[in-house]
This record gives sequence, C-alpha cells and structure tokens, in this order.
Amino acid sequence: MHELSVLLIGGSGFIGSHVAARLAEHPMTIVVPTRHEAQAMHLMPLPGVEIVEADVHDDAHLRRLVQGKDAVINLVGILHGERALPYGPAFRRAHVDLPRRIVAACAAAGVPRYLHMSALGADPGSPSMYGRSKADGEQAARANPAVAATIFRPSVVFGEEDNFLNMFARLQRHLPLVPLAGAGARFQPVYVGDVADAIVRALFAPRTAGKIVELGGPQVYTLAELVRLAGRYSGHPRPVFRLPDGVARLQAMLFEYLPGTPLMSRDNLDSMTVDNVINAPGVADSATQVLTAAALGIKLTALEAVAPRYLAPTARIDVLRTRAGR
Repeated sequence: MHELSVLLIGGSGFIGSHVAARLAEHPMTIVVPTRHEAQAMHLMPLPGVEIVEADVHDDAHLRRLVQGKDAVINLVGILHGERALPYGPAFRRAHVDLPRRIVAACAAAGVPRYLHMSALGADPGSPSMYGRSKADGEQAARANPAVAATIFRPSVVFGEEDNFLNMFARLQRHLPLVPLAGAGARFQPVYVGDVADAIVRALFAPRTAGKIVELGGPQVYTLAELVRLAGRYSGHPRPVFRLPDGVARLQAMLFEYLPGTPLMSRDNLDSMTVDNVINAPGVADSATQVLTAAALGIKLTALEAVAPRYLAPTARIDVLRTRAGR
C-alpha cells in the first residue's frame, strides 16, 4: 500500500500541531516547512514528521516542497493587518496570494489534493477585511481543476494554548472588570482536536474533494458568555461591562497603535457584526455542497468538557511539570 507524503504548511502553530499529531497516527511522511527550525522542534518526537527550513512565500522553495507529495494542507492565517480596500497587503499575502501559489505549484507538480483552512464568515461581501480576504482565498484554492480542493471553515477554535479563551482568562487575572467590545457577537466555538480530526478524515475521504466543511461546536455563545466562562474556569470571574459601539471602535483603534499584537482591532469588530455560526445568513455557498463534522463521523466536543481543565489556575503548573517529566 502506498504510504502518503503530505506537506503541512502552518504545521507548527496551534491548530497545525494538533493536525500533525493526528496525521502521525497513520503511516505517512509529514513535511512541515518553517522559517526557523526551533519553532517546530516540539513536533520532532512525532513519527513521520520532517522539519524543513523554508520560506513558503518563495516560489522556488514552494516548488521543491510540493514535489512528490500526495496532498498539501495549508493552515496559514492571520487576524490583523493594515487597513485598506478590499483588504491590506498582509491579508492578501497570507490569505490570497499564498493559496494561489500553492495551487499553481501543486498543478505543476501533479499533486492531486489541496486542503485549505478558511473561516466561517468568508464572504466577498463581508464587512471585514478578514472575511473578504478569506473568501478570495477560497476562490484561489479552487482556481485550478487539476487540484481537488477541500475547504474548512471553522468558527473560533478553542483548546489548550489557544489565544482566545486563554486571553480572556489572563485579562481577568489582572483586571477588576472587563470592558468588552462586541459583547453580543455570537460564536460557535469548535475544539481544536475536532478540527484536526476533520482535516485528517477529509484527507482519507475522496468524496470531500471539491467540498466545503463547516466546523462549529455543539453550542452557540455570545462573546460576553464566553468571557464569563473563561473567568469562572480560570478562578478569576470579573464583571463584564458592555462597551457602546462608538467607544468600542475608539478602544480598538487605540489598541491598533500599541506595540505588539492588538487585543482587538476595528476589523475584528467588523467581523463580529456577522454571527460566526454555521449556516449564518449571507455566508452560504449555494454552488458548492457544504459538509459538517457529522458528515465526517465526528462527535463534537463540548467547550465545558475541555476548557475547565486547561483554564484552571493549576493548569499551567501541570503543563510545566509534565514537560519536565515530573
């Protein structure tokens, strides 16, 4: 039986690390490109994983990486970028240009499958640069009929080391209350392990070629509800103060000018004006069959079954002890 060879772009990140671990459960070669090998060293113990220093935005590197592969999985995505219409250069480079170049390289090398990470809310008419760039990225993923694309649209993804619930838990350890923009925005958080399972199962399911897989958890929450859960599970519940829209935009603009990654941007606020849930109005693709986790045989994991464990006050100590072999 032919052993698969898969290129996993974005494999050293939060979702990518889980995908790599799921792929490693099968006999295959998993090549993970990274600009700096140290960023992916945590994947080295996984069987079949090869870490390669390369720049996936360089066409020559990309052509070498795809040679001889049976499939390419692309998980690259960003949440923030310079404001422009329809979106800034950072969104274009990560969400649109990269998948277009991957598909072109796959077509030239005869790679038949491409699995592409998009997002719920991907829509050419999205109010956010993020959503518009994700929609154009989906079009790029489907640009060449010689390469069968499967597109994944998750809601916000949670799990140990996420930058969502963990961020709100950290804030509540240090603030007396949480001034919250977009408090009423609706999300359908999906567990990172379920997302990884969906990608791996789709890889082995030819029927998913050309399809979109929408991934949301078993329950819908408002952002305020999620923030309160993060505070309660981390042992530091704080009052949540809903910011008026005008104040929220001013706060987000100020965050954008601070050093480092902003806690919230104006584009994030624009994204949250559309519900981030499965079958949200305005985001359906009538021309393409849409699958869900159930169609792949995945039983979704409830947030309440996982988040209390990794947000608990002792969770970080337990992780450090485990890594130290204690």
